[in-house]
Amino acid sequence: MDFDTAIQLWEEGQRRLRATDPGTQQVLERVVDRIADELRRRLGGAFTTDELAALYSAGTDWALDLAIATSPDDPRAWDAQTAADAAFVRYVREATDFAGGRRRVPDDEDERE
Repeated sequence: MDFDTAIQLWEEGQRRLRATDPGTQQVLERVVDRIADELRRRLGGAFTTDELAALYSAGTDWALDLAIATSPDDPRAWDAQTAADAAFVRYVREATDFAGGRRRVPDDEDERE
């Protein structure tokens, strides 16, 4: 999956998260934080938007395991897709080629004739 498609999905997850009731949102925010920590662990140091999109494309089944581990007795936390998408869209801000709310394109790609 390319970055442009992935970020659309991630932004939709953030919108779904914001649309939940306050109690559910609070529970899901804990899961988002946990998933973001896992992204940091999986990607290590510096990463690009393409690397993040590739990780997303490989699957996010692991996010459900984290959601259940974070709140084992609260099924509201188990909306792993919403939480994962929201975590990815937040984490993309740390990509080396992302700034100002958008992806930076290298100069050589900008100067196509």
